[in-house]
Amino acid sequence: MPNKADVKAWKAQLVAQAEQQIIKLTDSDRFKQYLNTLTKFHRYSVRNIALIYAQNPQATQVAGFKQWQTTFKRTVKKGAKAIRIATPIIKKLTPAEKKRFDTTDERAIVGYRYLPVFDVSQTSGEPVLSAKDFVKENLANHQNVTSLYNAFKDYLNQQTDLKVSEAPLETLNGAKGYFRPSTNEIVIGGDEPDNALKLKTLYHEYAHSQLHGLKSAFKDRPRAYQETQAEAVAYVAMQNIGVDTSNYSLGYVATWAKDKTVIHSALSEIQQVSNKVIELSDDLTKQLGLQKAQKQTA
Repeated sequence: MPNKADVKAWKAQLVAQAEQQIIKLTDSDRFKQYLNTLTKFHRYSVRNIALIYAQNPQATQVAGFKQWQTTFKRTVKKGAKAIRIATPIIKKLTPAEKKRFDTTDERAIVGYRYLPVFDVSQTSGEPVLSAKDFVKENLANHQNVTSLYNAFKDYLNQQTDLKVSEAPLETLNGAKGYFRPSTNEIVIGGDEPDNALKLKTLYHEYAHSQLHGLKSAFKDRPRAYQETQAEAVAYVAMQNIGVDTSNYSLGYVATWAKDKTVIHSALSEIQQVSNKVIELSDDLTKQLGLQKAQKQTA
């Protein structure tokens, strides 16, 4: 049996390895190309994001007809149905209008027009890097992950104030699960066919509940921090039971933590939650009689 010092060193090593591998990925030329690609897409308002989603929930990267041609060397497919977004109409104000609107601004928004954009899936041409190039969703399966997933879900429902339930993936807007701080509720995509991914998602959302709940110390962290922390916890927890999720988890973290200072700071704060998740998982695997099998695969 390993002593407490050995266990503590093992946990610290897992977190340190995660940080090293994420930084290695973000240093890669391919990832830098991905960041350069992101800068070419316009940043849309909350209103336009809602408009895009309402018209095409599967849209991931949108641009205008000419922008696809000139910036990305892609062409919009014939017959593609445009997504309409709102663009402000700005005009120079006359002295009378300034007085009427009680403003000293030279220009003002006087209305909106709806311009057409198209999703990358509606185009063809040269490849466009996306987050999915760094996030591989198929994790190596493990014969015991289903039992551990169910045991962890039951533990959270029965022994904590969290409520964990499942919902069809099609209702989750492309996510695998979510944590809702206002109700202290975790929802997981129940029909996800990859059992390892379901367990990893539960670890991820549990980490959010511990780090970013309404009473949590880090609840006001920017989203890049929150996603980096939650996925790092999930990665460490899966590594601990012998399931390597590095292709998925580290790629996912890197797409959020584009700044190395975010990676350093975020990972330094997840040590405590990582330790808690590892201890819970170890206790549950012992209860399920899986401890020997888990350690053999580590």
